[in-house]
Amino acid sequence: MDKGEEINDQSGEELSITGEIDATETVDDVTEENKGETTGVSTKGTQLDAREQANLDEQEHDRDIQEESMERKKSAKGKKVRIWDTAQGTEDGLPEKREKQRREKESTLLQKESPARPEEGLLSQAEFPTSYLTKIKAIKEALKTTVADLTATVKVMLIPVDQLVTFNFKIGVVLKQLKQHFSQLLKIPHRSLQLMYQGRVLKDSETLMHLGVKPEDTVKLELFSLNPTRYPIKPVFRKMQGVHDIITVRVQSGAKVYQDITVEIERIDFHKPFLGGFRHKITGREYHNAGTQTVPKKLPVKTNIFSRETQTVTERKKLIATTSRTSTQMTKIGVYVSNVTDKLITPGEYFTAAQYHARRLAAVIVIQKYYRRWHAKKVVEGLREQKRIRLEWEIQEEIRKKREKKEWLQRDFERRIDPQTNEDFELLFHALEVWRQEQLSYIDETFTGAKRKAALCELLEKETQIIAAIGRQRIRANNQNYEKSIYAFLDKCSAPKKWISFDNNETLMDTQYTIRARELQDIYNCIIIKNICDDERLDVLLTLKHTVKEHECKLTQDILELIDREVDLMMRGVKSCNLEGLRKRIATLFLQYIKTPLFNPEVARYLKVPQDPTKFYKNIYFCRSCEMYLPSTEFSISSTSYHVSRCRQCCMLDNEARQREAFLKYKFLLKQLYQSEADYEDDSKIAFLMQLQDLQYLIENIWASQSILSAWNDLYDLVIVRWNKTQEWAPWNCILLTNDEANAHLRMKNLEEGYEPVFIHRIKHKHILAKNYFSQIPMMAAFLHHEDEAEEEEESNETKEKESSPTEEEKDKETVMSVMPMPILKETKA
Repeated sequence: MDKGEEINDQSGEELSITGEIDATETVDDVTEENKGETTGVSTKGTQLDAREQANLDEQEHDRDIQEESMERKKSAKGKKVRIWDTAQGTEDGLPEKREKQRREKESTLLQKESPARPEEGLLSQAEFPTSYLTKIKAIKEALKTTVADLTATVKVMLIPVDQLVTFNFKIGVVLKQLKQHFSQLLKIPHRSLQLMYQGRVLKDSETLMHLGVKPEDTVKLELFSLNPTRYPIKPVFRKMQGVHDIITVRVQSGAKVYQDITVEIERIDFHKPFLGGFRHKITGREYHNAGTQTVPKKLPVKTNIFSRETQTVTERKKLIATTSRTSTQMTKIGVYVSNVTDKLITPGEYFTAAQYHARRLAAVIVIQKYYRRWHAKKVVEGLREQKRIRLEWEIQEEIRKKREKKEWLQRDFERRIDPQTNEDFELLFHALEVWRQEQLSYIDETFTGAKRKAALCELLEKETQIIAAIGRQRIRANNQNYEKSIYAFLDKCSAPKKWISFDNNETLMDTQYTIRARELQDIYNCIIIKNICDDERLDVLLTLKHTVKEHECKLTQDILELIDREVDLMMRGVKSCNLEGLRKRIATLFLQYIKTPLFNPEVARYLKVPQDPTKFYKNIYFCRSCEMYLPSTEFSISSTSYHVSRCRQCCMLDNEARQREAFLKYKFLLKQLYQSEADYEDDSKIAFLMQLQDLQYLIENIWASQSILSAWNDLYDLVIVRWNKTQEWAPWNCILLTNDEANAHLRMKNLEEGYEPVFIHRIKHKHILAKNYFSQIPMMAAFLHHEDEAEEEEESNETKEKESSPTEEEKDKETVMSVMPMPILKETKA
């Protein structure tokens, strides 16, 4: 066989799977064709010579094999294929003479094996050479052996755990070895395991080739236990020795060029921890974090770290050679050495060890000097930077205080120019009283007699005019506040229900009651509109009439009568300015209609006056000044009062007529006190018992309305905080300071170290005064009684400890008496 392809199995080279299978098929086709040709020759009696026919068939066969091999090389590019042309050498690499001898021996053997049928043997020998058939059989057996050693991808499904194990397995190996692998992996005897393929039970002697599996194919098998109660199959987490998971990945290596790459998957023999991930909301697929796909690093095994070798120095002697070898040569007879590059070295001054150390000390002192200079410069630069930061902070604080003061003055000015609340009018009356006192003092100092009386009369007239102007402004402010309160009330009733969901989204919901309230609110807003044409006004009145007709009562009848009256007057051509009173009556009655729960159920939640008459008998008190029965919230009761006398409105009128004091600053202080005590969250109670009058007495009579440290008397800049922050606030545990002083005081850990004893004594004295005054209040007296009992218990415990433990003088006396001799001891006793 001069041409063709030869597969070298002895050299250990790997064969292409596709090439081997196609090669075996090609050999089978050739043998079948040869057989057919042989049979055809014997039956038809062809006249061709046998050797010429064999040579022609051999040339055609070699040409087909070469064409197929070229096509497979192109298709199997990137795979491991090694095929050699046999024209370069024979199968064993022998010379041509040895190959001819081997062919002659094979031909003689074939003649000996078939002596009974000489005609048929002669015919076959004449038609096909013996060496050609023998070589075909050898190639076929070699290809079969090679195909048996090839592998395929096997997927084994473990039943009933439904775990899929994928690995690479030889198609020529019996399935018993596969069962033995799983027996070691699952720790189950291989006789208790059974493989199944497409519903058919497989025998141990079968191979993948018997199942029709070709190389690089994928086959799925099922593995189950014959005795599941005794040998149940469990999930596999360990790696099988010698078995790897194999997958084939197609990668694009060029333009329209693809390459199949075999990838080996390393199986991890441990349970991978769950490190979180996320889930797709639409598909429901879970994606785990990448940490679950990697093998954790194993920590190195630590050796004995307490050995003595790690604490001693190991010395070792070793002889080494210098890096460069040098030699000297002097001028002598027969040798001339140039001295141009020579250097003349003279010995320096000799110095002793003391001199050496002295020089070292001087160098150290120089180094220290420069280092200290550098360190001092760094310290000075740090101090300079701190000073700069401090000055900048002080400037910023000064600017901030001025800005806050300016804003406060601007708000105070706006309150005086356009007062809206009761506190604003308190400031106005207080300013009026301050002005009146200044004018009185000026008149008393300047005028006497009749001129003084005339000046006082003029002052009284001016005061009256100012009071009248303040009253007119109060009426306008009350009207505006009333309208605002009505709008706010209607907005509350018509507002939809809302709540915050779990994802912090606001959910709104309308009920039938809120929709009804919103309809009534729209009608009311249309009624109070001014300067509209007559047609629009008639449409509004018609809508109002249809709305009110739904209920029949005295209120609805009055509204209908007023509507008919306004329509009649409008038809007669009455001007709109003359109808303002009538329209105001209609709006008032319709507002009363809206506030009736029978017509507007949603309004019942926001009415101040309860609808149940029995509730009027609870928490209702009589005001002796205005002679009205009012709820308890309308009375300002101090902590020192024993009965209810006047309501808040009467107290405000009395203050405006007589003292004309402004309590706004005390309200700010009380609000700050409530907020600061609520932030402590230590269940303090005394601070919330304090009323406005109590705080005013505490600040004016005990703390003199000024800071105890800086004597700053602007109450808008002062706060009242705890003296000892570990105890709850009380009139006998407080201090009046500015905002900055209070912040510094609360940061202090030890009061004895922060303040002098004289200052602490002053604070204690003011606490005693506050305790004497507020002990008259029953509730605070109870707190004082509990605190006194606790202090007495602490003092008694301290005295017991002192009595139980002798003092140092007694100990010294006992030691001296024990050392004294006996006769002296008796004399001292006598």
